[in-house]
Amino acid sequence: MPSVLPDGEPVPDDGALPRHALEGAADRPLGFYLHVPYCATRCGYCDFNTYTATELRGSGGALASRDNYASHLTGEVRQARKVLGDDPRQVRTVFVGGGTPTLLAAADLVSMLAAIREEFGLADDAEITTEANPESVSPAYLAELREGGFNRISFGMQSARQHVLKILDRTHTPGRPEACVAEARAAGFEHVNLDLIYGTPGESDDDWRASLDAAIGAGPDHVSAYALIVEEGTQLARRIKRGEIPMTDDDAHADRYLIADEAMAAAGFSWYEVSNWSRTPEGRCLHNELYWRGADWWGAGPGAHSHVGGVRWWNVKHPGAYAQALAEGRSPGAGREILSAEDRRVERILLELRLSDGCPLSLLAPAGLTAARRAVDDGLLESGPFGDGMAVLTLWGRLLADAVVRDLVD
Repeated sequence: MPSVLPDGEPVPDDGALPRHALEGAADRPLGFYLHVPYCATRCGYCDFNTYTATELRGSGGALASRDNYASHLTGEVRQARKVLGDDPRQVRTVFVGGGTPTLLAAADLVSMLAAIREEFGLADDAEITTEANPESVSPAYLAELREGGFNRISFGMQSARQHVLKILDRTHTPGRPEACVAEARAAGFEHVNLDLIYGTPGESDDDWRASLDAAIGAGPDHVSAYALIVEEGTQLARRIKRGEIPMTDDDAHADRYLIADEAMAAAGFSWYEVSNWSRTPEGRCLHNELYWRGADWWGAGPGAHSHVGGVRWWNVKHPGAYAQALAEGRSPGAGREILSAEDRRVERILLELRLSDGCPLSLLAPAGLTAARRAVDDGLLESGPFGDGMAVLTLWGRLLADAVVRDLVD
């Protein structure tokens, strides 16, 4: 089941932000994340805040139904307009995630986007993305999304091997994600991403190479590749604990990452974040860059997280409780925290070091700067950028990114 929310101070019923949160807002981009918490089935590795019809039955009734979900979410968008007051910013990015957003009617996703356009306006070059499962879209559906303003789509491919998909409880068949790329291009989508997962129990190096070949060959301009993390409480974790399937070791994960980076480079993709590659700078996911660079975003939907001007908050998790709060005119926020200057400094290091641009050495404390010099000597940070005042991971450093970050923030 989904993981628990963090602790925090209460969110005011009207969602009001401290005055300082909007100071200097005009200099920061603003994005929206729209969470759609519905899935047809629960994948065995998933601990996201998502719900199947069975899980919702009897726990929220009609309020939790996906049939009227778009109206609830647009209600939060309108609430966001009141909270942000006369903030003049147009929205730079919109990302609809889940769950499976494309379980909703295409008209519902378009209406959610329309609410943002009406309340805030969209920048002329706004990036508008939705996630999609390959089995949940058709050419007609994709055409309706494109006509409604979406210009980027991300398909959950995960693997090209049937036995790997089976372990992950994915329901699409091999070949369907590649067909979706062609259908999205035909519908006029400018940018298409495929998500892959490596390190699934039972996956071999050859299986992984086949998945990379299939993904690259489909013609997306962006590929994300994530190491499988086995989360406590998931069906996959229980199967591994019972000894039904083996746990993939860290060395295999490292090998798969090296295989991925080599294949991506050979196909003309460049890494710009540890787990993300794009063919061109224009193909990068601008919305995710808002997260990595500490910009402002409003997360609408059950369990969604937001950040504006150093204030971070998160919504109640259950769709029924979320809808009830909005029906009563209350913020659905469950808690929030106000980040200190030190919190924000540390988070900048944690996130920006994962980017190909790196993080400024000026963010590091004296002990962190000493650790950075040592990391250059150990081949974990690039020496050239270091001389220019930036900490940039080498390929070996990307494999050990978490350890490098720990050293730099100590």
